[in-house]
Amino acid sequence: MFSLDLDYKKVHQDLVEFIRGEVHGAGFERAVLGLSGGVDSSLCAHLAAEGLGNGNVYGINMPYRESSIDGIRHARQVANKLKIHFISVEITPMIDSYFASFPDANPIRRGNKMARERMSILYDHSAKFNALVLGSSNKTEILLGYGTIYGDMACAINPLGDLYKTQVWGLAREVGIPGEIIEKVPSADLWQGQTDEGELGFQYREVDRLLNLMIDNTLSRTELMEEGFTEHLIERVMEKIRSSEYKRRMPVVAEVSRALRGGTIRGQ
Repeated sequence: MFSLDLDYKKVHQDLVEFIRGEVHGAGFERAVLGLSGGVDSSLCAHLAAEGLGNGNVYGINMPYRESSIDGIRHARQVANKLKIHFISVEITPMIDSYFASFPDANPIRRGNKMARERMSILYDHSAKFNALVLGSSNKTEILLGYGTIYGDMACAINPLGDLYKTQVWGLAREVGIPGEIIEKVPSADLWQGQTDEGELGFQYREVDRLLNLMIDNTLSRTELMEEGFTEHLIERVMEKIRSSEYKRRMPVVAEVSRALRGGTIRGQ
């Protein structure tokens, strides 16, 4: 049975080599990433600095006026420790200017706009520095669709995408990320009081165990219930996976050429 437990020393070295190989293999020397001060981006920055050299990594902090002061402080703390480039780009003027025309926009719309604004900034800086964009979405977020398509889910390389959140915490301890960053309440910091687990409606440790058994070990619904999970929780998680499938695939292209040959148009 596949377990959530990992050989973190091996995973650490494998991911450092992965980043180096993918970046250099694509013809680049440098990488740029959003550095929020959270554990995922902090871990990604650590791995990138080891793989590429600290002078080749650009961490960009992109606060909004309601962003956590601790997040900004932690981002700078990580950058200083790693001796990577640190850039701060305030997104408040862009966001507030846009939503001045849409004052009734709900927090979801505002959060999605912030995520896409940040990714736009990262890709602009990737052109400026001739650097690839590194993503830091973890496996839990990707499976549950907890991310903004073409926002925080967009990247050229994602070293953390096959690690559940609990495994990210474990690897973060292995590489020496400060405990105050690892232990703080996970938040995308999109609005005051926002937390990942509050939005998801799950505790990461519980849902990671369920996802590991459901996805990696292919247990049936009955077997999952025998492991102690309620049918309600299982169905909620399955529905999140189903409803967010479109976020995990490339845009579907209509095969017009098939229709021209007498068939019906299908997506490819």
